[in-house]
Amino acid sequence: MDFQRTRTVLVTSASGKTGRRVAERLGARGVTVRAGSRTGATPFDWEDPATWAPALRGADAAYVAYYPDLAAPGAAEAMRTFGRLAAESGVRRLTLLSGRGEPEAVVAEEALRAAATGVELAVVRASFFAQNFSEGLLADEVAEGVLVFPAGDTAEPFVDVDDLADVVVETLTVDGHAGRVHEVTGPRPVGFAEVAAEIARVSGRPVAYRAVSEADYAELLTGFGLPAPEAEWLAALFATLLDGHNASVTDGVKRVLGREPRSFAAFAAEAWGGPAR
Repeated sequence: MDFQRTRTVLVTSASGKTGRRVAERLGARGVTVRAGSRTGATPFDWEDPATWAPALRGADAAYVAYYPDLAAPGAAEAMRTFGRLAAESGVRRLTLLSGRGEPEAVVAEEALRAAATGVELAVVRASFFAQNFSEGLLADEVAEGVLVFPAGDTAEPFVDVDDLADVVVETLTVDGHAGRVHEVTGPRPVGFAEVAAEIARVSGRPVAYRAVSEADYAELLTGFGLPAPEAEWLAALFATLLDGHNASVTDGVKRVLGREPRSFAAFAAEAWGGPAR
C-alpha cells in the first residue's frame, strides 16, 4: 500500500490507552484519522457490531484494539466478523493489538487472519503496560499508597505504551510488516515490589506492594463495582499472565523502531515528576 498518498485509518478504542496515542501519532504524520469510540464523532462499540461496517467504510487501514481483551470470551467470533467486514469494505491493512503469552488471544488472531481475506495483517503482542500504574484502577491504588495485585514475586518487562504506539504506527504506515508478529516489551523485567519502590522514589510518596491471591483480587474488584464474573475473569487473566512465563525480554521495539525501549524508571520519572536513574 502506498501511504505517501492520502489515506484514512480507523482507530478502534480511540479513547483508550493505546488508541489515543496511536491516533495522535497518525495525525502528526498527516494521516486522516477516524477515531472510533462509543461517544466520538465516529461511533464504534465492540459490543455493538452494527457500528463496525459504517466505521470501516472508506478506510484504507485500521488499528484493531479489542475491548476488554483479545483473550476474553467471544473475542474470536468478534474478530471473524470484523475481519470479514474489513475485507468487504476495501480495507487493505490491519494492525491488531494482542497480548503476549495469551493462548486465547492467538486463537482470536488466527480468526481475524482467516476472515480478513486479502488484507495485510500485522500483529503486535504487548507485555503488561507501564501506564497501567498511572492510568486506571492501579493508578487509584498507587495514589492511595498500596499496590495490590496477584503477581507474587514475578517480574514483568513492562512496555511503555508510547513505545507500543510508535510500533503500531510504524506497522500501519510503513510497508514490510504484513504477516509479521512483533512482541514488544520493556528493556528488563521489573518486579511489582520494585515498581512500588520506584514510584515512591520519584514521587516522594510512600507506595507499597501487597501480593494477593487470584481469589482475593477478584473479591477486591467486585468491591470496586465490577460484576463477579468479570472480576473473576480479570483476576484469572492477570494471575495467568504474571505467573513468570512472560518474564523474558524481546527486541521487538528495537527491531521495528531502531531504538531501545524506554525503561520503567524513565516512565516513572515522567509520570510522577522525579529524576530517572
